[in-house]
Amino acid sequence: AAGEIERMARAGEVVADTLALIGEHARPGVTTQELDELADEHIRSRGGTPTFKGYRGYPASICVSPNDMVVHGIPGPYTLRDGDVLSVDVGVTLDGFVADSAFTFPIGEISPEAERLLEGCQGALAAGIEQCRVGNRLSDISHAIQRVTEEHGFSVVRSLVGHGVGRSMHEEPQIPNFGEPGRGPLLSEGMTFAIEPMINAGGAEVVLHDDEWSISTADHSLSAHFEHTVAITGEGPRILTAARAAVRT
Repeated sequence: AAGEIERMARAGEVVADTLALIGEHARPGVTTQELDELADEHIRSRGGTPTFKGYRGYPASICVSPNDMVVHGIPGPYTLRDGDVLSVDVGVTLDGFVADSAFTFPIGEISPEAERLLEGCQGALAAGIEQCRVGNRLSDISHAIQRVTEEHGFSVVRSLVGHGVGRSMHEEPQIPNFGEPGRGPLLSEGMTFAIEPMINAGGAEVVLHDDEWSISTADHSLSAHFEHTVAITGEGPRILTAARAAVRT
């Protein structure tokens, strides 16, 4: 229902503002633990709850994944360094609805190769979102993400997926970031998805760390992760986690 999408958009606004706040503070010398505390405090100050905290036992409010880490990095003593890329994933539950978004931040001066990876991943996300239209098929999203990623010379992580999102963080359907177009369910108005390409500069293979959360590239190549929560409307895709123009004074 339209009212539900508006409620998700309010959660999405808190997500976007939290990521913007993290972006202002993600500098060399800052620890990922400090970013987690900042995010937790901001989300709660806005009346929201960090969706990730306690989810299947996850110990923190955000996921922070530097360099060759793909996703699900646990905040801690890791200190950001010049040249790092840091993927940050934020989920917020507000008024019974969840919104989820991720952004990969350049820390200080990053290499041209890292710059290309971030641009490629943002391009893949935009291509996936562009397919979120009434009458398309679910795999049209997957195919667009794969095509743009591979055109840039990067590889798609195949063991991790985007997903439906709404009253809970992971709802049906799963949305792989690769595949043939024109398959799967028809997209219809009111569907809400978390579209999230996770792409690697090297090979697609990933490994799970001993903490049973953090996932890194098997070949230690850099990885990027961008994500938006998107609603399918009659007017086309609506990004529910879009950053607003800076309104801070």
